[in-house]
Amino acid sequence: MCQLLGMNCNTPTDVTFSFAGFAQRGGRTDHHADGWGIAFFEGRGLRHFVDHQPAAESPVADLIRRYPIQSRHVVAHIRKATQGEVALQNCHPFVRELWGRYWVFAHNGDLQDFDPRLHGSFHPVGSTDSERAFCWLMQELRKSHAGMPSVEELTITLRELTPRIARHGRFNFLLSNGDALWAHCSTNLYYVERQHPFAHAQLADEDLSVDFAQHTSPADKVAVVVTAPLTVDEQWTQFQPGELKVFVDGVALAS
Repeated sequence: MCQLLGMNCNTPTDVTFSFAGFAQRGGRTDHHADGWGIAFFEGRGLRHFVDHQPAAESPVADLIRRYPIQSRHVVAHIRKATQGEVALQNCHPFVRELWGRYWVFAHNGDLQDFDPRLHGSFHPVGSTDSERAFCWLMQELRKSHAGMPSVEELTITLRELTPRIARHGRFNFLLSNGDALWAHCSTNLYYVERQHPFAHAQLADEDLSVDFAQHTSPADKVAVVVTAPLTVDEQWTQFQPGELKVFVDGVALAS
């Protein structure tokens, strides 16, 4: 099963601490060694890195661990291939444009007999079920709205569309357009909200800890979503199967 990592904040924040532990799951502390990727929103721009090498060994991943790129919305993925060969075009997260905005998507799971009709501008480049699902979601969102809707309207539409894919198998995913982070759970997904007063945290996958109070202001708010908890001393909240949550400015909005 692949691994997901998402971050949503109210102010640009670097993800180096969380990513340092997350990357170890790509071939070192876990067996997800079929590629990885990460995307950072910066205003309307996007930094997007993917590599078919294991994240624990990738020189590109090492760059991300050392380079504190600051962003309010981050989506990362470590791949264990179930459909599609180990190749760069099959590495998540995937990126598409809709309504003049970048959209980023990463999926953990395995969809069976999911072969939707794609008749618009969205078609897979690779051969994964994940990219097909993303293309279909983008197609249906564009059919449902004439222009960029609000976060609330998008959430309603995604709650209608997601079960139509989820019935084909495991469909844990992260989706962001730079305004919000949507997270859907089929099997395993957790989140933590970091706010003042910030505390100390110790990674589960690496001997690394941080005192967030030394790197934040009292107004900062950060939400982190992940397949399995990254730290051993924070209170992670588990999603319920079938739950779709949306995070804005570092906080999970009420369902």
